[in-house]
Amino acid sequence: MDSFKARFRLAAIVILSIGIALVGIYDLVKPIKNGCNMTYMYPTYIPISETKSLSSSKYGLFLYHEGWKKIDYDEHLKQLNGVPVLFIPGNGGSYKQVRSLAAESDRAFEGGPPEPLLYQEASLMFEDGVEMDKTDIPVLNQYTSRLDWFAVDLEGEHSAMDGQILEEHTEYVVYAIDRILDQYKESREAREKEGAVESRSLPNTVILVGHSMGGFVARAAVVHPNLRKSAVETVITLSTPHQSPPVALQPSLGQYYEYINQQWRKGYEVQTSRTGTRLSSPKLSRVIVISISGGGNDYQVRSKLESIEGIVPSTHGFMISSMGMKNVWLTMEHQVILWCNQVVIQVSHTLLSLVDPETGHPISGSRKRLAVLTRMLRSGMPGSLSRQLDSHQQSPHLPVQKERKFTGSHLKSMTACPSKLRWSDEGLERDLYIKTSTVTILAMDGRRRWLDIKELGSDGRNNFVLMTNLLPCYGIRLHLWPEKGTSESDLPLNKRVVEVTSKIAQIPSGPAPRQIEPGSQTEQPPPSAVFWLEPKDMHGFRFLTISVAPSPTISGRPPPAASMAVGQFFNPEEGHKEFSPQSLLLSMYSQKDIFIKEDHPIAMNITFSISLGLLPATVSLETTGCGIKKSGLPVEEAGDVDSGKLCKLRCFPPVALAWDASSGLHIFPNLYSRTIEVDSSPALWTSTQGSEETNVLLLVDPHCSYKTSAAVSPTAAGRRFLLLYFSQITGFCFAVVFFALMKQANAWELDLPVPSLLSAVESNLRLPIPFLLLAVLPILIGLVYSCLSPKPFPSVGSFFVVSMICYLIANGIIIILILTTQILSHVVARVHVFFKTRWKWRMLDLTPSFFSSKVNRVINTSLLAIVLVCFVHPALGLLVLLFSHVVCCHHALCSFFTASSKSRTEDLFGFGNDVKSLNVESEEGLPVDENSSNSPDSARSYGETQLEIFHHRHGLLILHLLSLLMFLPSLVAWLERLSMGHNFPWFLDTVLCMGVVLHGICDSKPEFNVFFQIPGMRGYEIRQGFVYLLAGYCCYLSGLDLAPYKGFYAMAAVGVVSFVFRIIERRNRRNGEPYYSSRKHSHRH
Repeated sequence: MDSFKARFRLAAIVILSIGIALVGIYDLVKPIKNGCNMTYMYPTYIPISETKSLSSSKYGLFLYHEGWKKIDYDEHLKQLNGVPVLFIPGNGGSYKQVRSLAAESDRAFEGGPPEPLLYQEASLMFEDGVEMDKTDIPVLNQYTSRLDWFAVDLEGEHSAMDGQILEEHTEYVVYAIDRILDQYKESREAREKEGAVESRSLPNTVILVGHSMGGFVARAAVVHPNLRKSAVETVITLSTPHQSPPVALQPSLGQYYEYINQQWRKGYEVQTSRTGTRLSSPKLSRVIVISISGGGNDYQVRSKLESIEGIVPSTHGFMISSMGMKNVWLTMEHQVILWCNQVVIQVSHTLLSLVDPETGHPISGSRKRLAVLTRMLRSGMPGSLSRQLDSHQQSPHLPVQKERKFTGSHLKSMTACPSKLRWSDEGLERDLYIKTSTVTILAMDGRRRWLDIKELGSDGRNNFVLMTNLLPCYGIRLHLWPEKGTSESDLPLNKRVVEVTSKIAQIPSGPAPRQIEPGSQTEQPPPSAVFWLEPKDMHGFRFLTISVAPSPTISGRPPPAASMAVGQFFNPEEGHKEFSPQSLLLSMYSQKDIFIKEDHPIAMNITFSISLGLLPATVSLETTGCGIKKSGLPVEEAGDVDSGKLCKLRCFPPVALAWDASSGLHIFPNLYSRTIEVDSSPALWTSTQGSEETNVLLLVDPHCSYKTSAAVSPTAAGRRFLLLYFSQITGFCFAVVFFALMKQANAWELDLPVPSLLSAVESNLRLPIPFLLLAVLPILIGLVYSCLSPKPFPSVGSFFVVSMICYLIANGIIIILILTTQILSHVVARVHVFFKTRWKWRMLDLTPSFFSSKVNRVINTSLLAIVLVCFVHPALGLLVLLFSHVVCCHHALCSFFTASSKSRTEDLFGFGNDVKSLNVESEEGLPVDENSSNSPDSARSYGETQLEIFHHRHGLLILHLLSLLMFLPSLVAWLERLSMGHNFPWFLDTVLCMGVVLHGICDSKPEFNVFFQIPGMRGYEIRQGFVYLLAGYCCYLSGLDLAPYKGFYAMAAVGVVSFVFRIIERRNRRNGEPYYSSRKHSHRH
């Protein structure tokens, strides 16, 4: 019965792991529609000559030129006088990927700045209370200087796989920056020799733009000691992992990341004396960093890794998702962000806007530069929308959007429409007085609508929202009036009436419906702007007026095919709906519906109790009525098909807005059926409270009724789980193996049969003691550490549940590895024994003198593995160690099968209830294993001894196989660059892998289980099982920290301790002092 329960438990875990992996991989391979437009160009790449000191470099530097005509390279370089921008490709990228950005920058310079649309723009409020308004930023009619795009050729090396490659790329980028600045000096000198007169100064800074790992290389170059002072002041990164590597497997790669991030944190610290006097400005006080993420469709780099929070202060940079990026509003894949025309155009205009029109060089002040970047990249979405979406938290690393007040002395802060677009009161038709809380505008009728704030905003309806597709100032204007008409006050009209048109914020919209024939009615167009007023905004005012321009007076702009504006005073509390965790989980099988009746609030706040970053949900809206019938039934059930067509003429397409603290605002226009997925990580150790929920704000037509459905997509959930928690699962895999080795060591210490690795893994999953001790206790330790440290405290529920799932998946992966290697070893050993015993094929005897000699095998394996680890590559040394484990396991298993007259599967896999002694004599030609002693005091048979040896070495084989797999990406990158020369491995990787090799050699036999005795406490010993337990805890915590490479520190520590103990044990043995305890492990003759 116990054997059946054990097998069932293991099978359930394996099925869970395989199921999540399959559904996740299925969703990963599906094609993605991103909505990006292609970018076209005529590229020419001009090589930049290298200096004599770097003539043998394997990398290169190029200057991009846009145009189809053939040019003279030397003459083109001689005319170089723009703003230098250096593009750094990412992992496996090419310098030619600069072509999209460079081509669009050239077109943007020729075409000039885009015409302003007068929507609300983002502005800054710094921590010291100083406000940077858009009035402090000059409005450009033409860009001053062209961007000169350079790109480094890094030979397509995989910098994400090896820390040494990453450091070499950084050193070459530092050289490239110096070479670019020198090239401008050389170009000027060449022009002056020809008689040219130069008035502009030479550039002394280079703007860095990096994609993927190239963005991290850019940041590493900024803090490199050989970089010129103030040579880099602006860094733009595209889909760059800043917090940690995307796959944190190699120790040196993770350590290099930590070192660079620490240098950046120190670079923004103010140097003070003991008395508190400020000694100097921070080293990086002039450096601005902007991180642009691809959003949820970027499967290679998650938004959590692209955040610069904790590295760069909010006064010197921010992260923005392409989903919330101004004029982009799209999520895209990792490589698509380089050629997506919407992104490329916006970045090009942003970089050109950084050029000071007076000097022709990038703006020197860091605050002004950050203000320009904020205005050009971030949406001007009202802060009230963000508060509705996420009342419990705001993204702390984003610049604070300015909140304007319209009363008292703040009346002057509002920006009115330009004077050339102002309408006179005489140009408007007669006024309309709105008596209902909802106002609808279906045409550009040239009328002004009056709304009484006191009357219509009563009964808690103190918020006003307007959805429209009319352009601010051109097509619609809004004013707040303290009183209607004339007043006895002596103040002029412009002092009493405040225009709030500038609060209209742009949102993405789909294509407008086509008009079938002139004069015919079309479907409602999608809204392109939202206007939101809170109670504090309307305080002190009595009326709100909405003025719509007449069609002939819209400054030459063609009117939209259908004009639309819908506004409403509403109570935010009335529009709150919630999907409970139970309903969301059940929605995997049957979707959950919520009916919204007519005359509902225009803003519906829907709460998903489970984060859509973990369980993406497909949200669909179906129009069930629009005033034609007062039923909540679908149109088809009502039996009136024409009413459905009519509803499309009356109801504007709904818009959904979701907020994520990591990547900001997500906007989903024309929401009829869409999978809403925010790129949050709600169950990580570093997550904050409240991240386990997602609020979605639906802006829907109040005249219509809807059926809202939500269903969790299992495939999307599996994909998100694999992407978010791969590093955590990897760290847990090491912990599972260490816990299994602990179980084997404890059995040896208690003089019990050493269980198989599979049996040890299964026993550690049993409730209550083993599972609570090994799976739950490390989580509690992590939570206690979060309480005692500055780290944010995660949401306990989601953090615990997801960690348990990750732990079970890690067990499933280890079980699959164990079964695969064990079945393979079983088959090979069976075949070997069959041919050797039946046909006497001595050539298949894999135990010649080299392998049967204990001393020779250990010495040769040790020397070869250490030499490869130190001088070639750590993975090759681990491969030699793995081969020694394979040979020993094969020999022990062959000996077991040969000595057994009838071997049973239960004994091999460790699930037999009663293990019978195999009292079989050793056969002729079968060598005695080196792990066996000749003591006749043990009742263990030779077959049992060999089986225990196989179980022990099999555990080491799985552990060191995982170690080899961790270094496999680095080995692939090393093999790809063999032809370019050889460098010694990093010292950190060498030291840690030497510790792993020492562990595999010194602990190759299970008989030494005491590491050392506690001084002054006779009889108390630190045994091997306890050391394995501590190592497992360390690997578990490193997995929670998304740094599985830190598990190498635990393995190396175990190896060093084992090596020291073996030296002490040998010395004591020579002195006749039995320092260790050993179970009598021998076979009977």
